[in-house]
Amino acid sequence: MRKILIYQIEMAHSGKQPLLQAGQDMDSDLDKDDGSEIVLDASIRDTSRIIPGQTRDKYYLTYFSFYLLGIVVITPWSFFVTANDYWMYKFRDVNTNVSMFINEKQTTLQVEFTSFLNVAASVPTLLFLILNIYLIKRVSLSARVLTVMILMLFLFIMTVIFVNVNTDGWQEQFFVLTMVTMIVLNGCSAILSGSIFGIVGNFSSIYITAVNSGQSLGGIFAAIAEIISLAVGASSTHAAFVYFIIGSATIFLGIICYVLMVNTIFFKYNIRVKSLEDYSDSSSLIKDVDYSVIFRKIWTIGVTCFMVLFTTTCVSPGVTVLVESEGKGQSKWSDIFFVPVINYLLFNVSDYIGRLSAGRFTKPDNLIVLVVMSFSRLIFVPLLLLCNAQPRHHLDVVFSRDYEFIIILALFALSNGYLVNAAVIKAPKLVEQHETEVALCIISVFIGFGMAFGSLSGYLIVKLL
Repeated sequence: MRKILIYQIEMAHSGKQPLLQAGQDMDSDLDKDDGSEIVLDASIRDTSRIIPGQTRDKYYLTYFSFYLLGIVVITPWSFFVTANDYWMYKFRDVNTNVSMFINEKQTTLQVEFTSFLNVAASVPTLLFLILNIYLIKRVSLSARVLTVMILMLFLFIMTVIFVNVNTDGWQEQFFVLTMVTMIVLNGCSAILSGSIFGIVGNFSSIYITAVNSGQSLGGIFAAIAEIISLAVGASSTHAAFVYFIIGSATIFLGIICYVLMVNTIFFKYNIRVKSLEDYSDSSSLIKDVDYSVIFRKIWTIGVTCFMVLFTTTCVSPGVTVLVESEGKGQSKWSDIFFVPVINYLLFNVSDYIGRLSAGRFTKPDNLIVLVVMSFSRLIFVPLLLLCNAQPRHHLDVVFSRDYEFIIILALFALSNGYLVNAAVIKAPKLVEQHETEVALCIISVFIGFGMAFGSLSGYLIVKLL
């Protein structure tokens, strides 16, 4: 079948047989799982309208859809962690009437919530990213993507319902329920992320940047929504109600855009026809995907992504969310807006700028230098620990001024976005076309490992304060 495939493609390129006809005649053979092909759904298999060389991203629908899917990937994490005001209300000390904004003594659930949320997000993400490597050869792309997004939408709607449920009498149980919800949401997000990163490698680097930048834009979007809800003076529950509805609408829009995207000629050409052309670009038969070979090609990219995410999740948001303004108790800025504006909005804007910069300036070319740069970010861990994070029992505060924390956090986020996107963009260039999906899925696993180990370390680091 392989020899027939190469012959038919060569004939197609020579003009003796249309490529589409060759593709249609071989659909049933190509969609069999022989270890070297992704499992394609029916809509992607339909290549009857594709004309090689005459496809374009009409109205930039595919680009916009990848951007939005990047936002959807990060939506569970960004919306849950940014709604700090709401969670602090849910887990407040119900036996006191003191406002949580000026209450110096936080409850145990309030102090540990973000760290637990970090672990509940990162560990399942790692496990499901590994699972996704096996799913890509057994479950069709659309089945994976649509199933997890529909489940995410259901869980967000459930979260909206619980906003108006009085949980004061069962805070511990609600805490556990929230963590379980986060685990499932991030498991879905991991499968979605692995699937999207796998297919976007078949497109040009600007589409990889779109997915990566969409993740930062999702954080910005969540932070702005939270800030607006606080600015209008709504109660914590009313603000959260609107806030999580916005998250639900984002996921719903993502489902619609995905369905539209996979039915475009441009998408089918990049996923289907480019894969066929890859067979004709070799004098010998295409080999099955060898994971060890791919690993040897991309290990520097994997280590870079691991270290960047490990360093970031060590202290963000577990430690950074605890940093208080030097003017705490004196103004609304210090008491209400400091955390969402600086810890979430500033962080995500800086991260977004870093990712966009990497899309235009993908240096350094030497991958070892990229690895060294990722390790150098470890300096930010002690720097942020020495900022004004409260409560603390062991370390002294060295950087007590707001501007010091802002500069450190902005550089921290900027380097995170730049190094991650620069590394991921380089990955598809290191492997063959038919290895791209597995390669990017492996990179996603490295990212998952970094987040998991970082979040677990972050829980211990909070205890050092």
